[in-house]
Amino acid sequence: MVAVQALRLMTRVARLYHEQGWSQSRIAAQMHVSQSTVSRMLRRAQAEGIVRISVRVPQGVYAGLEEQLVAVYGLRDAVVADCAPEADEEAIERAVGEAAAHYLETTLGRDETIGISSWSRTLLALVRAMRSIKGARGTQVIQILGGASLSQAGVHAAYLATQLAERLQGLAVFLPAPGVVGSEGARRILLDDPSVREVTARFPEVTVALVGVGTLQPSSLVASSGNVFSHAELVRLRDGGAIGDVLMRFYDREGAPVETDLNERVIGMELAELRCVDRAVGVAGGLRKLAAIRGAILGGLINILVTDRLVAEQLLENRSVEIEG
Repeated sequence: MVAVQALRLMTRVARLYHEQGWSQSRIAAQMHVSQSTVSRMLRRAQAEGIVRISVRVPQGVYAGLEEQLVAVYGLRDAVVADCAPEADEEAIERAVGEAAAHYLETTLGRDETIGISSWSRTLLALVRAMRSIKGARGTQVIQILGGASLSQAGVHAAYLATQLAERLQGLAVFLPAPGVVGSEGARRILLDDPSVREVTARFPEVTVALVGVGTLQPSSLVASSGNVFSHAELVRLRDGGAIGDVLMRFYDREGAPVETDLNERVIGMELAELRCVDRAVGVAGGLRKLAAIRGAILGGLINILVTDRLVAEQLLENRSVEIEG
């Protein structure tokens, strides 16, 4: 049993530190003891129940869900955005994009090389929500999926890289090729082009990859870009077990690549290269993408997830998800 006088001293130290805001060195000087003694008393005060520390989680913050996602799926990190159950797709994209922007703002260091995918409305929301960061000097932003097309939507790919680089006061590097070409032969020709080869050769330098997660049903942005497979080709992918894509590379429920000749028409980072990136950040939300997001995690295609609350809850409940038809 701890003597009453010892309890009194611990209580006095605890009150000065926690309630009055005194530093340990000030308490030590006031009470004529060493700072290590003050530190030891504070630990004892907590052990004796004199001090009880609790963390109040603000409304709209889901630290518990984030910790569970990391523990259950072996992620390096997870960020969960607050979304109302009735939120539409645009609202979800905006909330997830804003959460991803804050994650980048608080975690980017100097001399980072950021790879960014081309066709994602959620990544567009991320870029629009980003603030200018002065501390991320030496940053380069590399386009890791082709995006050039003759459509108005073709501007989107360059816009993402340009705007992100401006906010980071860095340099944008563009991949001057379509994301999907008409044949394997056309892909080989483009990959042999010096301007394309110069960019793809830099993919191993990427330290942070920002990728969206797609389903077999392309978004309106992808559909309008010209960088999309035909309906018959998507049916072939579905019959082969595909449920989602990252960087226009398709995979099944467990994240295993679905190997078809369609892979030989994509110009961009390979999934094997993506797995080697130190921080592969998947930025995606909405329950229609649940199976695709889970597959991307299980396949090790992403090791950091930024998503919405409803998707996070469903991932943890581990419910089976019907493949979209």
